[in-house]
Amino acid sequence: MALSRTAARSIRNFRTSAGLLVHSRVSTHGYTVPRATSKASHPVSRRSFTSSRLLYEKKYTEDHEWIELSGDGETGTIGVSRYAADALGDVVYVELPTVGLEVGAGDTIGAVESVKSASDIMTPISGIVTEANSLLEQKPATINKAPEADGWIAKIQIENKEEMESLMSAEEYKKFTDEVKASDENEH
Repeated sequence: MALSRTAARSIRNFRTSAGLLVHSRVSTHGYTVPRATSKASHPVSRRSFTSSRLLYEKKYTEDHEWIELSGDGETGTIGVSRYAADALGDVVYVELPTVGLEVGAGDTIGAVESVKSASDIMTPISGIVTEANSLLEQKPATINKAPEADGWIAKIQIENKEEMESLMSAEEYKKFTDEVKASDENEH
């Protein structure tokens, strides 16, 4: 396609930091419209990461707590799973852990009370509690709405990352909860 000299002057080529050749054209209204292309002579660079994705994925316990490590791998966020939140029913009160509390894997760090029952919250791994989700004091039902997001319970400074290896992945936890549901149905 041949371009007029005016159109040719309105097209600018530049290379992004990722190595993409970008053509932008200034429209008659003064807006720049970028369009990225990748050509064989200009390969897109790819960056590989050496850290293990598995270390930072959300992990679960058989007691229906979860933990997710922060990007630096030093802090973990703890909460109750969607399965546990659904089983509890409407949460009316949450007892939060004390900041500075030193805990071992499996220790009780708080409790959740609902219209149906009460349940202890246990830490999946060892460490020191660095933060408690104070939102839950005013809005305990946040656990029902977003148990694996805004409804987190506490953050913990991790002492032993190897303890994460004994916890279940999301896929393993789903299989575990499916088995629990099937077992419950067989009993009734």
